[in-house]
Amino acid sequence: MGFGEYERYDGLGLAELVERGEVHPSELVEAAIERIEKHNPILNAVVHEAFTSARTAAASDLPAGPFRGVPFLIKDLGCPVAGMPRTSGSRFLRDEVPTEDGILTRRYRDAGVVILGKTNTPELGITGTTESAHLGPCRNPWNPEHISGGSSGGSAAATASGMVPLAHASDGLGSIRIPAACCGLVGLKTTRDRNPSGMNDAERIVGFGVDHVVSRSVRDSAAMLDWTGRPEPGCPYAVPAKERPYVEEIERDAGRLRIAFSAATPGGRPIDPEIESALHDTAKRLEDLGHDVFEGAIDVDWRKLYSVQSVVAGANAAAGLAAMIERVGREPGPNDFEPLTWAGFRYGKKVSGEEVMTAWGTLRVLTRQIVAAFDDFDVFLSPVMGTIPPRVGHIDPVHLTPREVGKRQARVFPFTPPFNFTGQPAISLPLAWSPEGLPIGMQFAGRYADEGTLFRLAAQLEQAHPWVDRKPAVWS
Repeated sequence: MGFGEYERYDGLGLAELVERGEVHPSELVEAAIERIEKHNPILNAVVHEAFTSARTAAASDLPAGPFRGVPFLIKDLGCPVAGMPRTSGSRFLRDEVPTEDGILTRRYRDAGVVILGKTNTPELGITGTTESAHLGPCRNPWNPEHISGGSSGGSAAATASGMVPLAHASDGLGSIRIPAACCGLVGLKTTRDRNPSGMNDAERIVGFGVDHVVSRSVRDSAAMLDWTGRPEPGCPYAVPAKERPYVEEIERDAGRLRIAFSAATPGGRPIDPEIESALHDTAKRLEDLGHDVFEGAIDVDWRKLYSVQSVVAGANAAAGLAAMIERVGREPGPNDFEPLTWAGFRYGKKVSGEEVMTAWGTLRVLTRQIVAAFDDFDVFLSPVMGTIPPRVGHIDPVHLTPREVGKRQARVFPFTPPFNFTGQPAISLPLAWSPEGLPIGMQFAGRYADEGTLFRLAAQLEQAHPWVDRKPAVWS
């Protein structure tokens, strides 16, 4: 298969070629390696190469899953892969190498993918930009001077540049949707526990974090979730079952949906005019498709919501770092963690058990108010970001003070965290571009466990306003 031909297909498209015998998985792996070697020196998306094991896997009898033979990458955070480093973007964890695949990795392999390596992530996945002292900055394929988003920025940059058609990603406060928005991709944050977390559930950020993929097509996202999103034995909070396979949902009529939209941010800060313009353009497109669209914000005490979640998340972060220290077997030195990580650790250790449980109770009450708001509409539309993707270094967790990082992140990423708190699904779609040619993602949040509606709507928008022919600056 020629280099140019590889980039024409999404993951399912490549798997269909393999199924028909028109191409061998080994050819796909070589095409992916060629593209990684061409673009990674610019983007720094792939931080661990596993080309030898990928070639071996591609030459073997791969499982007959929906993505048989398709090149794939795993984010270097969570999701253990046997024999591959899992640094979580941190110098402190640079020597950690899992000896076994995690449950989600096993499901990816059963889907037929060939894992070529690991992708860049900020330290412990904390920031919405992928920049760390250990792994360095990951750059945006649309303009390498700008961020690729975080914390799944490496996976997004690799997918948008055509290294792979889709890649593993995870989302604790927006870390699938933000990189998807920055890089012009489809990025679904699933319902809480739709995908498995494995026995080490403590790493899931008190239920805020989920795993899935970033992809160039809606159908790849749907098909992979059909494959991986099966009930996990022993999961304490099993998610309600889907009505039908998501690959069937994307073929169904979206119907006439009630869609509320808002540019209001939790902090009350205005967003960039070009982002607000893209939001209103999207609302008009939805009206043209026959949906009932109206402007209306979700009514909740946002200040209190963010205040209490910071207590819960801070305590959880301190517990997570303590577990890492025990796993590594030594106390961290002054250069082992970045200032932002240290600040979160110190804050979390100061919080009392009483404060955590009080905050957790308040958080549950407030998130139920958000979920209840969806009684009045089917989907809530907002931008993913408050600005276009900023330049690399604008949100620099290595050199800026933690307070300044927090201030800048609140300005750039105001819209995604609430649906991690509630556990609801939300998807970013690349429906606009800035005058400078950078993608602008729109976020569609659905009712709890209702990925089906989001997939139907996403497929309708993909057909009516396709993005597949738009190519970033970094492209063959």
